[in-house]
Amino acid sequence: MKDRKNGFNQKDPERNAFMLTGKFARRGYDWWWHSFTAVNDATGEEVPFFIEFFLCNPALSGESTRPILGQFPENQERKVKPSYLMVKAGCWGKNKVQLHRFFSWKDVTVSEKAPYSVKAAECFASDTELRGSVLVRESQAKVPAYMSDAGEMKWDLRLNKKVAFNVGYGAGKIFRALKAFEMYWHAEGMKTNVTGSIVLNGQSYTARGEYSFGYSDKNWGCGFTSPWVWLSSCDLVSRKTSKRLNNSVFDIGGGRPKVFGIPLNRKLLSAFWYEGQPYEFNFSKFWTRTKTEFSSEETESEIIWHVKQENKTAVMETEVKCKKSDMLWVNYEDPDGQKMFKRLWNGGNGSGTVRLYKKEKGKKILIDDIVARHIGCEYGEFER
Repeated sequence: MKDRKNGFNQKDPERNAFMLTGKFARRGYDWWWHSFTAVNDATGEEVPFFIEFFLCNPALSGESTRPILGQFPENQERKVKPSYLMVKAGCWGKNKVQLHRFFSWKDVTVSEKAPYSVKAAECFASDTELRGSVLVRESQAKVPAYMSDAGEMKWDLRLNKKVAFNVGYGAGKIFRALKAFEMYWHAEGMKTNVTGSIVLNGQSYTARGEYSFGYSDKNWGCGFTSPWVWLSSCDLVSRKTSKRLNNSVFDIGGGRPKVFGIPLNRKLLSAFWYEGQPYEFNFSKFWTRTKTEFSSEETESEIIWHVKQENKTAVMETEVKCKKSDMLWVNYEDPDGQKMFKRLWNGGNGSGTVRLYKKEKGKKILIDDIVARHIGCEYGEFER
């Protein structure tokens, strides 16, 4: 039963389950994303990592024993759509890297009911575990269809999902059954403690639970949103008290959602779990009268985000920046085999501020002024 006191902080294994049924089986993607910080065992340096399990078009695999990659020239010419499990892994920062391993659907085992699990060879993902490895040789990385750098990464991790962002009825049973949205979102663990080991290109790292500043969510649908915005962090310190906010996390996402093919221009969904109190800015809950202003800019050295949201009772103002030298262009093809994003900026060590206010008698009263670090961040627009 839903706990209204916790607002959006409602875990829902059904929303986190496998979604490629009906028309999404032939034209659809479903991914589980995880990002976190780990420490180099030799140097003590912090490095932000990401691991994703990306499923695409299972009903199009046919009798193929190989993954079908849409970016091969012959597939582009014949308009063959992709069909595979792609395991994406890598890190941001000075040694940033993005590695892809592809599996044929014949080699993949997926739980079709909640709780979710995905397995292929030694790669495994569930709500509580992440295991696997990716090896991309230099010769493979030179093939554009793999959309990958060269390198090797192995991981063995445990997940403890502490706070959820359940966006409400927009991803509920009826709208899921109708396949109404082009892109859905659910964050089962917008604050996730990640524990375990990673080896990247011969260097070993350890993720340390509360200090991993971890994040877990999923997206699914038949297309991507443009613009694409994502900002999230649970590494938060109050400027008012100088204390760390150990029971807090914010998450902002969206851009231009489509419902039954109709675009809703410049809409974001946001949640701030502030020391056990929920503050939500959700355009789909029209009765809250949520308003949003957001923009992103690119300087010579940084990507910068400005977001202001308000509802009937609260205001949230977010300013984030991330060094371009630490970011990468995250690489995807959509279920139609098109690469609509040429420069989808993606990072894991952004920094910024969040100001949270309550409204009383027409005035804004500051709840807290917060410094945020280890911010997961993303921005991009379609380029044809």
